[in-house]
Amino acid sequence: MNNSTHPIAVTGPQLRSGRILSIDAFRALTVLVMIMVNEWHGVIGLPKWMTHMAADDDAMSFVDVVFPAFLFIVGMSIPFALQQRMTQTKNAFQVQKHVLQRALGLVVIGVFMVNTEEGFNPVFMALPIAAWALLSYVAAFLIWGSISSGPALSMGWRGAGVAILFALALLYHGGVDGSTGMTTQWWGILGLIGWAYLISSVIFQITRGRLFWLLLCIGLCAAYFIAHRTPAILASPWLNILFSQDGHFSHTAIVLSGCVTAMIFFDERVQRSASARFLMAFAFAVLLALAATALRPEFKISKIYATPSWALYSAGLCVVIFAALYSWIDLGKRDLLPGLLRPVAANPLVAYLIPFIVGALMQLTDWAPPKALHIGAVGVIYGAVYSLLVALLVKQIADRGVRLRI
Repeated sequence: MNNSTHPIAVTGPQLRSGRILSIDAFRALTVLVMIMVNEWHGVIGLPKWMTHMAADDDAMSFVDVVFPAFLFIVGMSIPFALQQRMTQTKNAFQVQKHVLQRALGLVVIGVFMVNTEEGFNPVFMALPIAAWALLSYVAAFLIWGSISSGPALSMGWRGAGVAILFALALLYHGGVDGSTGMTTQWWGILGLIGWAYLISSVIFQITRGRLFWLLLCIGLCAAYFIAHRTPAILASPWLNILFSQDGHFSHTAIVLSGCVTAMIFFDERVQRSASARFLMAFAFAVLLALAATALRPEFKISKIYATPSWALYSAGLCVVIFAALYSWIDLGKRDLLPGLLRPVAANPLVAYLIPFIVGALMQLTDWAPPKALHIGAVGVIYGAVYSLLVALLVKQIADRGVRLRI
């Protein structure tokens, strides 16, 4: 069958056209806050609410909501991205190819990044790990980058990028005797996003964006997490493997919550007033909070364990935050995307990677900022200033047409 005959309606919804400023603002602010709290990680004397909670604390700070906020905004973008892609290509196969390539790119970069954090043995590495990391970023740009706001680089450059990644994988040595190669470990932040994006994109297309089925799939994601902890599944090696990806499905629940929120506010298949959409969003947030509360006695709140209570509480909070931004920015006709936020909204991956590139350069040159910048209030301010400097650098890069096409 010729795939070009598939109708545009394969994704189901008919979404509002044009950019949604509140989605862009949410994305940009989330990335900048993520950069800031990453800088706070090494600050001495921070109050507990400004740090990640321990795995067994049964608690979450606002820092523990930053990663879910990024997952949520990925989910809000999925309906628009799929509709735009289908409108452009009118080819279902090409849409799936794009989804797979995007997910693969995130997973590959995430795995390379996480292997620079731990697992390597510097004694057996042919390159310092910082140089190894920098070369992986160069390879990523060759594969997925573009210049002068043009298309992706030519196949020759992209092939060179793939070759560099393969070479780096062969040069990687871990373990006590250096015999261990690269491992997926916990996939890295980008890898986790890639898996959740892939699963959610498939679910969204299967359900055609219908709210009932999306809500059911959010429940099934929580059920998958619960199932992995039942005695019958734990006792079966095969079932244990089948249900071993519980963290991915908790993350998927957050992404799907973003999809639901996008459908509530912007699906034009059903005519609803603005007040009705806000009421639906509020009801959805309450439903997520109630489900999280019901699960909490058995599954404590934990970002590290990616428990469903953490995922659903975070998703509910994100629904409320977006509703407030949408009311203030889009309905209030206020543009809260000044010069530094707009490029970050359009280039979130570039913004996210810059601190890691800077960190590798600092490590390679054996230079570090003064320790005074990582103590108490000074460290807090430094983290905020650093995120703004990253935003400024992203603007300079974007103004020159350099981007990552993932």
